[in-house]
Amino acid sequence: MIREKDALAYHREGRRGKIEVVPTKPVATQRDLSLAYSPGVAEPARAIHADPRAVDLYTARRNLVAVVTNGTAVLGLGDVGPLAAKPVMEGKAVLFKKYADIDVFDIEVRAHDPEHLIEVVAALEPTFGGINLEDIAAPACFHVEEELEKRMSIPVFHDDQHGTAIISAAALMNAVELQGKDLHELRVTCVGAGAAAVASMSLWTRLGVKAENITMFDVDGIIREDRPGLDVWRRAFAAPADDRRVTLADAIQDADVLIGLSAGGIVSPDMLENMCERPIIFALANPDPEISYEDACAARPDAIVGTGRSDYPNQVNNVLGFPYIFRGALDVGATHINEEMKLAAAHALAKLARQGVTDDVLSAYGGEPLKFGPHYIIPKPVDARSLYWVAPAVAKA
Repeated sequence: MIREKDALAYHREGRRGKIEVVPTKPVATQRDLSLAYSPGVAEPARAIHADPRAVDLYTARRNLVAVVTNGTAVLGLGDVGPLAAKPVMEGKAVLFKKYADIDVFDIEVRAHDPEHLIEVVAALEPTFGGINLEDIAAPACFHVEEELEKRMSIPVFHDDQHGTAIISAAALMNAVELQGKDLHELRVTCVGAGAAAVASMSLWTRLGVKAENITMFDVDGIIREDRPGLDVWRRAFAAPADDRRVTLADAIQDADVLIGLSAGGIVSPDMLENMCERPIIFALANPDPEISYEDACAARPDAIVGTGRSDYPNQVNNVLGFPYIFRGALDVGATHINEEMKLAAAHALAKLARQGVTDDVLSAYGGEPLKFGPHYIIPKPVDARSLYWVAPAVAKA
């Protein structure tokens, strides 16, 4: 259990925050300084002016990613604003560097208006090799990402959407295999209709799940075609207008898969009793899942259960995705992260989970048994092999 005082002390003590800028070239002598800045720096500037592609030879741009937020949907805290979002973005930068050796500047923007945010981010293209959008509220996040992808010639990736989608897709493929089910026949209930939910269901349909077999449920109930103000992104998963199911229990009944991307504690054990045999339950709300791991397993011993927490089996964690996806995209100079890349990442993670677990991973988890099966369907975040499985798969896609 992480206590408040420990978390605050971690960020406050020593050099405050979690990141710094370190020179990559010698700066010890007068000559070094003359090369690093004036007059020597004029030469790469001239070279880049003559051929803009030379920016990748003479600057850090190709390995530099912006983690950008407006602070409107930060973790489970909500709209806390860009200043309060800064420690979260710094944390993201740490993960990029640790797991994929990608350098990051965190960019917190005071811009509630999506069009303002789009203008700010688009103007940053000369500085960065890629853009990781983070903690931007739905439905604005869909529009922001779509417009930036159209306007920019570098990868733009909203991790809250696609990171969760990719990791959950990998977990789903393995869970389906273990439970003896067919992707094309799965009946799925998605609790939540935000960025992660919509993106996850979109990617799952590319795996073979049928959109008509997906029920999406949010705070206002089952999403139906006749709901006022229904946006185009959620409409793809709307139930028919004459669907008479009302409650969450109604939505979960007879489902093969329950995925929660909403809020903690909203699913009760008795709701799970009416799911199909050998169900798959992903309760991914953080820090508290929709139903606890213990309660889900007790209610359905025949289920495969995953959460977003590191202290239980089958953690569906975005850190398994974004560092390696960007690593693969940056290494080949990709201008976009397309659907094929996302699927390649999901398949690579699913395959890695079926391999034997290395001793260093076992040691990191106290020697607990880790073998492909109901309690191990997705690699652990500390598994260094993820870089060598996912990044090349993304690069080739």
